[in-house]
Amino acid sequence: MRIGIVAPSCRLEESVAAQLSSVVGAAYGADAPELVIHPQCFLSAGHFAGPDSARADAFVELANDPDIDAIWLARGGYGACRMVDLALPRLTSVAGDKAYLGYSDAGFLLAGLYARGIGRVAHGPMPSDLKRAGGDIAVLRSLSWLLNPTKPEGAAKQAAFNLTVLSQLLGTPLQPDLTGHVLMIEDVGEYMYRLDRSLFHVTSNPGIRQVAGLMLGRCSDIPENDPDFVLTEEEVARHWCGHAGIAYLGRANIGHDADNQVVPFG
Repeated sequence: MRIGIVAPSCRLEESVAAQLSSVVGAAYGADAPELVIHPQCFLSAGHFAGPDSARADAFVELANDPDIDAIWLARGGYGACRMVDLALPRLTSVAGDKAYLGYSDAGFLLAGLYARGIGRVAHGPMPSDLKRAGGDIAVLRSLSWLLNPTKPEGAAKQAAFNLTVLSQLLGTPLQPDLTGHVLMIEDVGEYMYRLDRSLFHVTSNPGIRQVAGLMLGRCSDIPENDPDFVLTEEEVARHWCGHAGIAYLGRANIGHDADNQVVPFG
């Protein structure tokens, strides 16, 4: 099996790429899948892993390659929203046969793919998570799904997004139909008032109000608010779900950490 790796947002460090090959080789030995790391992953154009056009071209190249079985998005950061419209219209039917996995800023790309019914999409750890404590277990968790991209039989429809990313893509052509889905959200590094504002926006969207329910993942590294916001992220989620008539279904095991679980869409 050949897994293509591309960076739609920020660049992947060469040291992380080398570590990834070592971790996968140690875990799978002679049965290890071939990791095809596109050279674009190592480009640098200011904040981004190369210009928008280069990031789009690399994604299209791997997605349309019949010898690539799955696409693993290298890391988040910011930038996927700048290349997604340059990439999706150029995908062929070959791209529809693949699995795609990432999270965080990659949610822009995953949302666009899912909205168009392209491939099998999942939220889950990326190669860059090797920089976290326990990251080797996290990336192997995602690799296991990429090798067998299924979801539990009989499981409810589901989708998972970074809250800020989801808030920003609502109302754009990237917004997927999540009717009847269990929607899981998580975030990192956002003030409580920003989480509150994003939850207001997300739960106010008519399409989101058609979900089967909302689950709250981990909201980590929340900066201290002055004055104290008082309310917790779960209290805020319960408030806006109640206001919007969306069932609050409790906590989800997703977040910007090594325990982040794979959530296949659909």
